[in-house]
Amino acid sequence: MPRQSEKPLKRHTMNAPELPAPNTRFLHDDMLLSTEAARTLFHEHASSAPIVDVHNHLSPAEIAEDRVWETITDLWLGDDHYKWKAMRLAGFDESLITGAADPFDKFVAWAETVSRSIRNPLYVWTHLELRRVFGIDLPLNRSTAGEIWDETNRQLPSWSALQLLKHFRVRVVATTDDPGDLLAHHAKHAANVGASGTTDSSTAITAITAITAMVPTFRPDAAHRLLDDPTAWNAWAKQLGASERTTVTNLTSLLGALTSSYARFAAHGCRASDHGLSTIPDRPRDPATADRVIRSVVEGQPASETEQEIVLLEVITLAAQLATANDSVMQLHLGPLRNVSPRLLQLVGRDAGADVMNDSRHAFGLARFLGDLESAGTLPRTILYNLNPADNAMFATLAGAFSRPGVKSLVQWGPPWWFNDHEEGMRRQLDDLSQIGQLAGFVGMLTDSRSILSMTRHELFRRILCDAIGRDVEAGLVPDDREWLGAMVRDICVANAVNYFGFPIGWSH
Repeated sequence: MPRQSEKPLKRHTMNAPELPAPNTRFLHDDMLLSTEAARTLFHEHASSAPIVDVHNHLSPAEIAEDRVWETITDLWLGDDHYKWKAMRLAGFDESLITGAADPFDKFVAWAETVSRSIRNPLYVWTHLELRRVFGIDLPLNRSTAGEIWDETNRQLPSWSALQLLKHFRVRVVATTDDPGDLLAHHAKHAANVGASGTTDSSTAITAITAITAMVPTFRPDAAHRLLDDPTAWNAWAKQLGASERTTVTNLTSLLGALTSSYARFAAHGCRASDHGLSTIPDRPRDPATADRVIRSVVEGQPASETEQEIVLLEVITLAAQLATANDSVMQLHLGPLRNVSPRLLQLVGRDAGADVMNDSRHAFGLARFLGDLESAGTLPRTILYNLNPADNAMFATLAGAFSRPGVKSLVQWGPPWWFNDHEEGMRRQLDDLSQIGQLAGFVGMLTDSRSILSMTRHELFRRILCDAIGRDVEAGLVPDDREWLGAMVRDICVANAVNYFGFPIGWSH
């Protein structure tokens, strides 16, 4: 059962002037839908489609335990580095962001930040979340913060994690998990909801239930995170070894433990590995050197950047081999420069909102890596994500260079990611994908978020997708065949991801 708050919350309505009447144009029903065809495609086909979220950072524990949040601050700000970064830009002290300040004070600081964030996607996301979940159509700012605080917290006991997922019609959440994770929360959730859906998603997709499947995603980045203190890497390797009942002492035992972990993940429904990399190095594999590096790190010697790259290649090559053997997917997220603020790294830690896009050259290393896999017969279905939009066209053309008879979009350029998941980024990605690649095979949107409320990002993407197609209809570039276009929209929203990843669910057109 959902856990209820044990202590009543104080009401914090401020002494504010009379609140303004809602603006009927703000977030209206036809927002971003500029043509009649776009409105039809969205309202009749996209808006009611369920959600398959193929990449996120939701907490498996919160889902398995059906968490009920104490305050809207806990739900909204607890783990969201997008919001943290915006609050720092607004000048707020870290105590009001990730520190121990009163939850209401943090909420007011966030409200003031929102009012400074016009044209940032956070502004629209925030208000969509208020409307779609809490039915609140007031703009969030300092004047309305008290009333919105009171109303959201009044409703929170009814909005447990599973209730939110059901409300958004989420059918799959693919969490991001370390190989050493025992996946106890995934097992608990599966036991709680029971098995559902079909087991053959390559067929016509027939029926879907209201139950959300939570599946793990294999994320072995820690295996090649060798520039940190060797003590930290050895602690991670010990945890991995314990999970697989082995000891990691060299490259062979490391890859063996990862292989065992991948099989364990697959038994819990895992359909993909995921890799967050600055870039893929343009160098041939060197297993002998990689073995020497692992042995040295086990003995407490730090690795160089070049040595880390050599180990990285062995890890991601193994992931590709495992994906091929398991008929699953490899996801490559390329382009972040991590933790650039020493102050925040020391004060808050990793993933605190101090990551930026880098300007590395990706083409040579990525082309070599994918080409070597193809030559070895181990190129799995692969999704490429780039953080720097300057690389869009290159990623789109590179994805289209690899194919396999009988497989649609074997390598594809993925959804607009992280710093690109705003309106312009989505439009730019859809334009480049359509004109360079093949829109019909696209696997649609994802949240990449730590908050269940972020499911509204799928709505924004779907509106922009329908508007892009609708504009082509209006311009005379595409036949005005609503049945054909509607089926394509539904495929991009749901079915393509189900079929590409092989999730054991179904859904009906």
